[in-house]
Amino acid sequence: MKKENKKIDNLFQKLEHQWDIAELEKDHNERFLNKLNTKKQSKKYFFPLAIAASIAVLLGIFVFYTSEVKSKEFQFASKETRQTDSIFSVIIQKELDKIKEKKSPENKKIITDALKQMKVLDQDYDKILQELKTNGESKQIIYAMISNLQTRISFLQTVLQHIEENEQSKQIHDEKTI
Repeated sequence: MKKENKKIDNLFQKLEHQWDIAELEKDHNERFLNKLNTKKQSKKYFFPLAIAASIAVLLGIFVFYTSEVKSKEFQFASKETRQTDSIFSVIIQKELDKIKEKKSPENKKIITDALKQMKVLDQDYDKILQELKTNGESKQIIYAMISNLQTRISFLQTVLQHIEENEQSKQIHDEKTI
């Protein structure tokens, strides 16, 4: 133990003139307490912010959950009916995307009219789905569903073809109209 005390004593002897022994200013204690009090006040805002963040997270989860429920809306139908719907829906979406890519001032009226007509066809399709949900699958309802999907696809293809013809006629500069 004496050996350890000697080591500590030697350390203090080496550092003897390096200690900070300056006295603090008179108002040092007041400044320290003021800074300490301001830090405590800023912590008071943390709790309401934590609550707000929690609410935002809960709202995000709620929105995500409700959108997931909407995608599972068609679970009452058979596997074949769901597959048919998903295949046709993908084709319809691709055709809609093609039409939206062709949007220009010359084609604006054609596209807006086509989108209005698509809304009508979508509403008809929703009615068919509601009928399917309430009455179950029958050949008539399935045929009506497929017919609506085919009609939407052929309508979009016709609109796309009309837009392309319209663009080609604009490109021919030498042609005179009567």
